[in-house]
Amino acid sequence: MYDFDTYLKTLIDEKELPGAVLHVQHKGSTVFHQAYGRFQDKIQQSHTMNTTTLFDIASLTKVVATLPSILWLIDNTSVELNHTIQTYIPELNHSDITIHQALTHTTGLPADIDPPVQRVDNRLILQEVVNADLIHQPGSVVQYSDLGMILLGEVIERVSGVDLPTFTNTKLFKPWGLTKTMFNPPQHREIASTEWHNDHYVQGEVHDEKALHLGGASGSAGVFSTAQDVGKFGRYFLYPETQQVLSPETIRNARKHVIQNRGLGFEVWDGEGKALSCGRRWSEGSFGHTGFTGTSLWIDPKEELIVTFLTNIVHYGRNHNMRQIRLHLHSLIHDSFTN
Repeated sequence: MYDFDTYLKTLIDEKELPGAVLHVQHKGSTVFHQAYGRFQDKIQQSHTMNTTTLFDIASLTKVVATLPSILWLIDNTSVELNHTIQTYIPELNHSDITIHQALTHTTGLPADIDPPVQRVDNRLILQEVVNADLIHQPGSVVQYSDLGMILLGEVIERVSGVDLPTFTNTKLFKPWGLTKTMFNPPQHREIASTEWHNDHYVQGEVHDEKALHLGGASGSAGVFSTAQDVGKFGRYFLYPETQQVLSPETIRNARKHVIQNRGLGFEVWDGEGKALSCGRRWSEGSFGHTGFTGTSLWIDPKEELIVTFLTNIVHYGRNHNMRQIRLHLHSLIHDSFTN
């Protein structure tokens, strides 16, 4: 029995988490894959979490879909990291924001749209994003922002001539064998529901309000996946030579630290500053990302450790201890497989 397994069972029992799936790989092998807890579906029937349950992975979309799509365009078209976004979206208000800045969250754009978007709103999200005012000089400050990623989603669509779900499915997910990874999944009972809204739980429909108004698919959120599929994606980024979709050099470049614990798309631990959600025990150079619904992927290249943790913690509302849970869980897992 692993300490982290006991910890997760306790979290379920104490109703800190409704349910979760944990997938751990070490040195190229899956060493742990377990489901925990339950969830209520759209009509309030209870379901047991399974290792095959689909989750709304929220902002993991930024690294599972948007980042590799941009990298694919860099490998296969004239798109370059230093190109301005205005090159592809002429109506963008700011002429000097680059693709590189959007990936490193240094566009100078705010974190979100103000006022915050509601599910019941009728707002033109892309129009609001292209007209948003800067709060910093581009390139000067790291400010995690959905807006830059939404712009990248639009760049992908305009360069490729197809919508984001079609592009990611044909160019990335299918070739990588990520058969359970998609935008706008068909409604079925195997999808973990997220938050209570009006008179039912949101199930199979994207939780993120901006992505919802962008048709369920945006550069910042919208992907649904399983822990096994997200883990497989992580494996490609740990071992770039095991896939043929992107050049290994392009992948390795995306994992490098650039500024203030950020790489291209990913958070990258450089050993300084506030601990990232994997905790301080993870090696320098560890990279990963989190999602608002309670999802995360962390990769430690030195230890060859990949941890995919998918939950629907917002099932219980937005007042939760996910930050502390992630820190403690990832420390326990790291201790279990690297000591």
